Amino acid sequence: MRQSLTSLVYGFLLPALVLLVLWRAPLGVEALQVAFVAASCVLGGLVLAWAWFRLRKTSNPVLGTVLLAAGWGNFTYLGLPVLEGTLGEWARGVAIQYDLFAATPLLLTLGILLASRLGGTAAPRGLLRELVMVPPIWAAVAGVAFNLLGVPMNGWVQQLLEMLATGVVPLMLFSTGLALRWAPGLRRRIQTVVPVVLIRLLLIPLLVLGLTLLLGMEGPLRTAVVLEAAMPSMVLGLVLCDRFGLDTHLYAEIVVLTTALAALSLPAWFFCMGLIAS
Repeated sequence: MRQSLTSLVYGFLLPALVLLVLWRAPLGVEALQVAFVAASCVLGGLVLAWAWFRLRKTSNPVLGTVLLAAGWGNFTYLGLPVLEGTLGEWARGVAIQYDLFAATPLLLTLGILLASRLGGTAAPRGLLRELVMVPPIWAAVAGVAFNLLGVPMNGWVQQLLEMLATGVVPLMLFSTGLALRWAPGLRRRIQTVVPVVLIRLLLIPLLVLGLTLLLGMEGPLRTAVVLEAAMPSMVLGLVLCDRFGLDTHLYAEIVVLTTALAALSLPAWFFCMGLIAS
């Protein structure tokens, strides 16, 4: 059931939402800032996790697992509904730009290379082909092109895209819930899980907050990118762990724990951003 829902959302409904949002979104310096912050978020998580676990002579499969969990958050499937619910419809564009302009391209290139190398499995040939086969990427390219070229959005096209887009958020949340699974043995791996939780939910948002101050990002946009950075580990990493021989049970535990704790940390970050803005 989850695979069917994911296919529907990822291959059909999400591209409609991406096209709708990017066709109408203002694309300028702010979009570049969002992409830069997103890339820094991913790379910062990778560097922190690598530094911590490499010093402890962690095995390669475990190292690959924690790198994926620390570097990539659930930026779209959880980030989009959270941003839309807290900041409004305009914030959907931030979540989409954050993911499709930086996080997803990095995942399908650097992420797969790391997973294959540390998992001892050969990386698939044609990483560029894998990247261009992602439906939301094509929708993003089309949306940006139509936006920059000033192509008008016809009324019936807008109605169709909006109708398809309405199903994205509830199905994303439902699919995320179905993907959560618990593996026994957390107590044995707690020393591995806790650093990833701290990196994903605390250190990376702090890093991104610092970047927003350096870049001069203010107001709701700053709040949006910090909340995106504070998202729990991505669910898609389970597929990569299975594919490349990493520690799937460990990754599942990290996803469940970061998602559960995000119910506390995300409101805390939202509150903190309100204090900073006031």
